[in-house]
Amino acid sequence: MRVLVTGAGGQLGRDTVLACEALGDTVFGLDRSALDVVDRDAVMAAVTSLRPDAVIHCAAFTAVDACESEPDRAFTANSLAVRWVAEACDRVGAHLVHISTDYVFDGSKPTPYHEWDITNPQSVYGASKLAGEREALVLGPSAAVVRTSWVCGEYGNNMVKTIIRLAAQHTELSFVDDQRGHPTFCADLAPMLRRLALDRRGGVHHATNQGEVSWFEFAQAVVQAVGKSPDMVSPIATADLLPARPAKRPANSALDNAVLRAASLPLLPDFRESLAALVSRL
Repeated sequence: MRVLVTGAGGQLGRDTVLACEALGDTVFGLDRSALDVVDRDAVMAAVTSLRPDAVIHCAAFTAVDACESEPDRAFTANSLAVRWVAEACDRVGAHLVHISTDYVFDGSKPTPYHEWDITNPQSVYGASKLAGEREALVLGPSAAVVRTSWVCGEYGNNMVKTIIRLAAQHTELSFVDDQRGHPTFCADLAPMLRRLALDRRGGVHHATNQGEVSWFEFAQAVVQAVGKSPDMVSPIATADLLPARPAKRPANSALDNAVLRAASLPLLPDFRESLAALVSRL
């Protein structure tokens, strides 16, 4: 399979390139310097010249708080750019796999969100990603939207690396215990993105590692994985965070992988297994 990966310099993009290469694909991993996805002409030129069988679209503006002060940039990068990618995929018959987020939901549901739940983003980031989903799904069965959450990996910045760094610098840490979700590891998610591209599956999919936790519980697990006492982590309420963050976070980010389960596709492993593997690599 010929695969074009946008945002190949980011943490998920890099692991996606590696996963596809490991399975024998011809991979075109394009980072922002090689392909700025907000440039329609550049997107069309790259896709029509490389003629991939699939495009895995990892490129995005993911600075959640910055999106609040830069809404035009957020919608250009996370919504309009998806239109350009979808148009190019349609031109060459490539299957599109587009990455989305738990932030398309408002977080008020008491149980995990499945793929057919009503979306209601509470931040500019979430609204721009939801608009991007709609741009991708214009392709119908030729596009899959993959919502994921709490992404961590070996490359780039993420919460696992942040917690490890803070645990080395401090004897006490505080993390919120009123935001819950599923940590997702790039090394597990990337092969699933490739599988959806290979099978040319369409529609919305939720793909996360298994195991629901709060950020407080996740921080405890990370601290324990590096050999420190989880007791060094204390719970705190989101309302008590100072300074308050500009973008509202969904209290419930848990995504039910209902479509993967119903389609008999293998679910990603429990996050604790993948966390241990990541910590050993780091």
